[in-house]
Amino acid sequence: MLVPAVFAAAGCAQMPAPQASRPAPQPERAARTVALPDVELSKGILFQFLVSEIAGQRGESDLAAESMLDLAKTTRDPRLAKRATEMALQSRRESQALEASSLWLKLDPDETTAQQAMAALLVNGGRLDEARPLLEKLLAEEGDDVGRALLHLNQLLARQQDKAAVLALVEDLTQPYLDRAEAHFAIAFAAWSAGKDEQALREIRIAEKLRPDWEAAALFQGQLLQRRSAAEALAFYRDLLARQPKMQDARLAYARLLVSERQYVEARGQFEKVLDEMPGNPDVSLAVGLLAMQLKDYDAAERYLKQALAGHYHDEATVRAHLGQLAEERGRFDEAASWYASVGPGEQYLAAQIRYAAMLAKQDKLAEALSRLKQVAAQNNQQRAQLAVAEAQLLRDAKAYSEAYDLLGKALEKLPNYPDLLYDHAMAAERLGKIDVLEQDLRKLIQLKPDYAHAYNALGYTLADRSERLDEALQLVEKAIKLAPDDYFIMDSLGWVFYRMGQLGKAETLLKNAYAGQRDAEIAAHLGEVLWAEGKHEEAEKIWQSSLKENPGHEALLNVINKFAK
Repeated sequence: MLVPAVFAAAGCAQMPAPQASRPAPQPERAARTVALPDVELSKGILFQFLVSEIAGQRGESDLAAESMLDLAKTTRDPRLAKRATEMALQSRRESQALEASSLWLKLDPDETTAQQAMAALLVNGGRLDEARPLLEKLLAEEGDDVGRALLHLNQLLARQQDKAAVLALVEDLTQPYLDRAEAHFAIAFAAWSAGKDEQALREIRIAEKLRPDWEAAALFQGQLLQRRSAAEALAFYRDLLARQPKMQDARLAYARLLVSERQYVEARGQFEKVLDEMPGNPDVSLAVGLLAMQLKDYDAAERYLKQALAGHYHDEATVRAHLGQLAEERGRFDEAASWYASVGPGEQYLAAQIRYAAMLAKQDKLAEALSRLKQVAAQNNQQRAQLAVAEAQLLRDAKAYSEAYDLLGKALEKLPNYPDLLYDHAMAAERLGKIDVLEQDLRKLIQLKPDYAHAYNALGYTLADRSERLDEALQLVEKAIKLAPDDYFIMDSLGWVFYRMGQLGKAETLLKNAYAGQRDAEIAAHLGEVLWAEGKHEEAEKIWQSSLKENPGHEALLNVINKFAK
């Protein structure tokens, strides 16, 4: 069979591939008679053979392969050429393996394994034109199993950098098999790899017509459509599942796409349908549980999360952390504490302890919360920085701004180049009016991480808000929005800079876009102030009051209302 032997010979990493239908068992091939050379097994030949094999067993693979190839050349024995090929492949000496397989094929032209090894090595070497006739021959010999071989063509060719050449080769190799869905799938995949999405879509649709129940083709079509338009992909999955309701992988893909498009109610319904077909599946139970949390259906969320736990979800700590968060959201603080405390060492441990401490602080147990964080044993400097940031956040939430500033300053003395510490220290400095410290911290952060969008944003916003360095502020915030063009908080900062520069029309447009994307109280405060400056007092007050209902007691919002509104 073409597939496994070619990949074994090539020694290349395999990409995920769709599975063809399992072929019917093939009758065993009759033993072939291979012409062997008329060479006497002399002491010298035996000695060299043993030296080569012993060298291989001792890990001296280069010596073993070289010695065996030399013996194969001397004796012209195809069995030794085969062994030399194997040894060269094991030692990853592709040029020597190619020489050995070429000799093997010359000595035994009808040996399929020799053809497979030679084809794979030519492909690995980028010699596609030379590999073409061998691949054509191997495909022709596959018989009824050619579909499976066609599906693996792109895996064999995956390492090639010239994707256009790969596409051309796949198109040629599949010409005799265009009545098979697998041929069109192979072309579609090669076209997608070459950046030709429209061709890929045409080919995969042909594959779907030839095999309407082939889920792999349907999934690939959904992925291609999603790259073009989420709406198109959603419509495709809806139509597909109406025709093929048993395609569970397609339903999962549809559900995940619905989540990414924030259509949580429909997504939950699709996950539940999968769960009906696959009861007890812990991955799906977790997904439904998280969606139920998002929709604030807490009873269902608890039920599904506990199902995931009972089903032995592979990352039990994650489920326990979510159950703690769920209990906390429901106000069941003792229950939440038990779940957080049950999160063992691992990736979730630190986050769970930080949430536990934050929950204690919300219950006016600040001293206990701070004490808990101090008891957490950090495993490395990154965790030490995270704990310092978490502790400072608790102090800021308690309006202990000076204590938070001092704590972060001490942490920076030990860990001077940690971005999160620098950023939070800068924000603490701003709270205390230490604008020179803020600027020093953020400029150092920008030097350490030139792509840290929020460092540019924070510095630019502060300069616009607290100084007259407006041109400099504009440059900084424009740099930030280039790094993160979809960030509504940076959009808010840019609107604020334009407001401070007196460009009210630009400011209003930007702030309205920011508020439409992120209904944040501070953005509402800024937008209302700009509208007020434009004389649109009624509209400004409407936005402020609406935001105040959603964010009662918000400091920035109350300040601007007290400043301007009646």
